[in-house]
Amino acid sequence: MTNLLTKYNIPVPRYTSYPPANFFHEQFTENDLRQAIVTSNECEPQHLSFYIHIPFCRRLCHYCGCNAYPMQRDNEVKAYVDAVLQEIELVCEHIGKNRKIAQIHYGGGSPTAIPAIYIEQINKVLFDKFACIENPEIAIECHPGYMDENDFETLIGAGFNRISIGIQDFNTDVLKAVNRVPSNLPIESIAKLLRAHNIRFNLDFIYGLSLQTEKRFADTICRAIAVSPDRLVTFSYAHVPHLYKRQALLEKTGLPSETVKKNLYKTAQKLLLEAGYRQIGLDHFVKDDDELFHAAQSHTLHRNFQGYCTRRTTGQVYAFGVTAISQLAGAYAQNTKNIAEYITLIGQKKIPVKKGYSLSPDEQITREVITELMCNEQVDWQLLSDRLQLPISTVKSATAYSDTALQAFADDGIIVFDNYKIAMCEKGSPFVRNVAASLDKLLINTDKTFSKPI
Repeated sequence: MTNLLTKYNIPVPRYTSYPPANFFHEQFTENDLRQAIVTSNECEPQHLSFYIHIPFCRRLCHYCGCNAYPMQRDNEVKAYVDAVLQEIELVCEHIGKNRKIAQIHYGGGSPTAIPAIYIEQINKVLFDKFACIENPEIAIECHPGYMDENDFETLIGAGFNRISIGIQDFNTDVLKAVNRVPSNLPIESIAKLLRAHNIRFNLDFIYGLSLQTEKRFADTICRAIAVSPDRLVTFSYAHVPHLYKRQALLEKTGLPSETVKKNLYKTAQKLLLEAGYRQIGLDHFVKDDDELFHAAQSHTLHRNFQGYCTRRTTGQVYAFGVTAISQLAGAYAQNTKNIAEYITLIGQKKIPVKKGYSLSPDEQITREVITELMCNEQVDWQLLSDRLQLPISTVKSATAYSDTALQAFADDGIIVFDNYKIAMCEKGSPFVRNVAASLDKLLINTDKTFSKPI
């Protein structure tokens, strides 16, 4: 495994989207987005996913790669929320009224940094505009460092049925090193409160942070297992200080070596699997009654910018707020990162598009192929051919498919493949991004930079 790590731990896209966000460009305009929204009404999936970006944090963590900003004064927060509500009006006037909400997701920043009444207000507007599918996923990311029981109960009253709690690590030395405030309430108390209201909850962790050791991270994961969350997520820390300068602060306390970081992940994986959790993709662990697990078993798992989802809850993503990225059938669009500019443009009744990307027909096919591989660790060419209603030869030719490249992975025990299928081997799972990259025409002679898979 060490030799494989040395060979394949090279920068490649994360493929949380295809194409990756660093291919977006500023020639994509507001008019392009409006047309893409209108076109999206005739495309699959028909369900709606809404993403709301709340950029504020009461304190910025050193590791953060999110588009986050220090908390503002009350009047500035209200002005931002008012702009989000206006953006919803501008976008939703182009969305078919018969379409239904499958997902709502709040990210940041820390969405719970702002008063929950504002979040409740945004939800109400969306619920008033569109009906929901049965059992939609209404989710929010929470920073537990600043939340009490009343805060959680307010979110429940606002319609959320899934709460993602960003623990990152239970070790206080690790949290201090990365400038993160530990949970205000014991996680055991939070779990009890949420279960009393039948709310599903995730616990989120990051491996690869300063001062993390196998022993410390094992203690963290064991405590998480004892709480028995519905889902547990172990994110790999991506150290890219050239993009996020505050990450350089972690170099003062030191970061785990690639070998230690790999062992942190393997330690968590082993403990979670032994506890009965089922692995979904590279970083999600769920209980065996979770619909994500059933989707994975039937090779129908999917993902969008909200994260892993099932085909039932899959929707085109319409995103609101600074830096928010809409993910439509034929295009991506990202809003401006500047809060003042965002509010000004919204006041002028302009959708504040900063950049985006229109996918060619071949790129739309490649997105389906790479999504299948990343989610289900296999590509069944016949199933894709049937779903896309295209010949297998057309699907393959849209990608950078190469028998030679795939054979090299097969020789290393990363995959098995034939004319009809590519399937990841167990020891190859950590390198699924590498295999996906081999199918990506956009990486041929690219000057884009990416993070390492491990």
